[in-house]
Amino acid sequence: MNTKTPIFHTSLLYICAFILFMEWLYPVNQIGEVTNMTVFILYTIYCFFISLLGIKWWLSIPLKGLGLLFIIDSLYMAPAILSVTWLTQFMAEVGFNINALFSQQWYALTPLFRSMLFLVLIWMLSYLLYYWFIVMKRVFIFSLLTFIYLSLLDTFTPYEANAAIVRTFIVSFAALGLSNFSKEIGKEAIHFSWAKRAPMWAIPLVSVVLFSTLIGYAAPKLEPQWPDPVPFIQSAAENAGGPGNGGGIQKVGYGENDSQLGGSFVQDYTPVFQAAAKDEHYWRVETKDVYTGKGWEKSRDPQFEPQYDGNITLSTFANDVETEELETMLDFQENSQMEKLVYPYGIDRVEVDQSERVDLQLDPEYGEIQTQRNGNSMRLDQYTIHYNKPSFAIDELREVKPGDDPQELKDHYTQLPETLPERVSELAEDITEDEENRYDKARSIESYFGRNGFTYQISNVPVPEEEQDYVDQFLFESQAGYCDNYSTSMVVMLRSLDIPARWAKGFTSGEVIQSGDTPDDYDIYEVTNANAHSWVEVYFPGEGWVPFEPTQGFSNLTDFHMNMDETDEEGALEPEEDDAAQGQQEEVPEEEENEAAAAQNDGNSGSFEINWWYVLIGALAAGLLVWLIYRTRFRWRTAYISRKLQRRQDAKTFQEAYHWLLSLLKQKEFGKAPGQTLREYAKQVDFHYDTYTMNHLTNYYERMLYNNETNTMDINQVNESWKNLIKKIMA
Repeated sequence: MNTKTPIFHTSLLYICAFILFMEWLYPVNQIGEVTNMTVFILYTIYCFFISLLGIKWWLSIPLKGLGLLFIIDSLYMAPAILSVTWLTQFMAEVGFNINALFSQQWYALTPLFRSMLFLVLIWMLSYLLYYWFIVMKRVFIFSLLTFIYLSLLDTFTPYEANAAIVRTFIVSFAALGLSNFSKEIGKEAIHFSWAKRAPMWAIPLVSVVLFSTLIGYAAPKLEPQWPDPVPFIQSAAENAGGPGNGGGIQKVGYGENDSQLGGSFVQDYTPVFQAAAKDEHYWRVETKDVYTGKGWEKSRDPQFEPQYDGNITLSTFANDVETEELETMLDFQENSQMEKLVYPYGIDRVEVDQSERVDLQLDPEYGEIQTQRNGNSMRLDQYTIHYNKPSFAIDELREVKPGDDPQELKDHYTQLPETLPERVSELAEDITEDEENRYDKARSIESYFGRNGFTYQISNVPVPEEEQDYVDQFLFESQAGYCDNYSTSMVVMLRSLDIPARWAKGFTSGEVIQSGDTPDDYDIYEVTNANAHSWVEVYFPGEGWVPFEPTQGFSNLTDFHMNMDETDEEGALEPEEDDAAQGQQEEVPEEEENEAAAAQNDGNSGSFEINWWYVLIGALAAGLLVWLIYRTRFRWRTAYISRKLQRRQDAKTFQEAYHWLLSLLKQKEFGKAPGQTLREYAKQVDFHYDTYTMNHLTNYYERMLYNNETNTMDINQVNESWKNLIKKIMA
């Protein structure tokens, strides 16, 4: 028999197993805290290669173990590998983590130990897949698990599994074909001489796979038939409506830490509050003033001033700006974590239930209003805000002169890091080169993103590298992101032109869930975590801070008007110009307005924040693995004895195989009765399984045991008979 082709056939099948396993590894760096997958991929290749070579266990275990220790040493250890100091430090690290495991102190687990557990899992799976694909040829189970795994990731995480599912389909189909082809060869004892020409069997298989893939790609697809389960699951989870808790997957919602912007989000429609209002507007919370190149910070700690009798002394625009007196009532959900006042522009007075006994504290520079009781922050369930909604005159904004900026304010709000690439300021100058006033320059930058193909998305949003600027990366590389990307980029470009600007955050107006019967009635808006948002405020001398909205798919919720008695022909056309620009932004599908969080949690990988979804999935995966090993324990032993019998064709090995056969029959509650001879027992087994194999094996066993007869041709036939009977017993 030709042995080259079976090895080639086995190699192809195992390569399919390797490709499928890689589909499990690819998403890890996106859904977890792993930033460098290279070492894990190399170790996977190393383990699969050793298994493919069929190296004996007493050699493969040390080889894989040494590979694991080498990776751990290169990543975490300083002393010379396997030195006394190295071993002492390693054992101390392992002991500490084992104690942490038993005491359930998950936060205390060190990166070394987590990496080691991941490498051990790769090690175990490399052998398990060898057993499934090569020994048992059970391809379907792992392929199905891969589809389930990718589907769950695509549903519940930022990972986009569209291409991965197609790759898995192609590889699984090919592996199933190879596996069944191998089974038919073994069943019919077909020799491989005709199969030396691989196209004779490969061409039909490849053709069927490609044809099925093309049909699947070209066929019409139905829209999703089930509602998205993610919002429900996240709403049911603890603190679903609060700030994100760190980790690799971030959740939409208002957060406190904006120092590390970037990365993807999981959508969350958990309600935060409902508001009764007559018009749409931003729900402002605070601003930040220092851009670090990675995100936003405050130049100083907040300095709160007490507010008396509910009157709020915050002023963001000049007194002569046209306003309309309005009021709004806010009702927060029980799971809301907001301990700051959420308010519209022009806030004047806050009414709170007298039984609340709340103290209001204002930081006038950042616009943050804390609600406190006895010096401790607290959340208000309900309150009413009286405010003066501003409407800015465009013609007056255009008349502002740069030299009128207060020097202290200009120095403070034109701050930029020294590391900012020059091409950012050069781009800002190119965008505004035809504009002569501050308003038109701000409008040009605001509309630049919509004119140049920038995309709004919350998934697959890159995080800047260590030496990379957040704005530079967005403007010149990804050109895709959410509100933080757009608003930060606009502020930075304005500051590069010496125009004072700052970063504002809060919520958009939300969705109307109940409309008023008349124009004078209030509409009821529901604001969810998905409405968390950030935008831009630009300073105009004599006018104050004016909001701008650069994010694709969003319209500026601030009112603008023209003073018709003073306008010229150019100014009279301005409202249409504004409407056209806003209409251009509104072309983006409405679903995209469910925004990512305006503030992200610190992405520092040095701190480990537990995510119970990962713990649950990990526990389920570990439990499934243990269950599979337990369920297949007899198959593992059978495969081991079969390979041993094929390599060592002697009486001792066959005796071990025969005894294992008796053990399996006993396990199936078909054991040999006391006093029953082997031949009587063999007849009973053959009658039960409708075969003559047990009698044949028993005769051979007795000849080898008592007459010491061995024959190479016989042992090959006996081995096949033994495996066939084992299959019937274990079926």
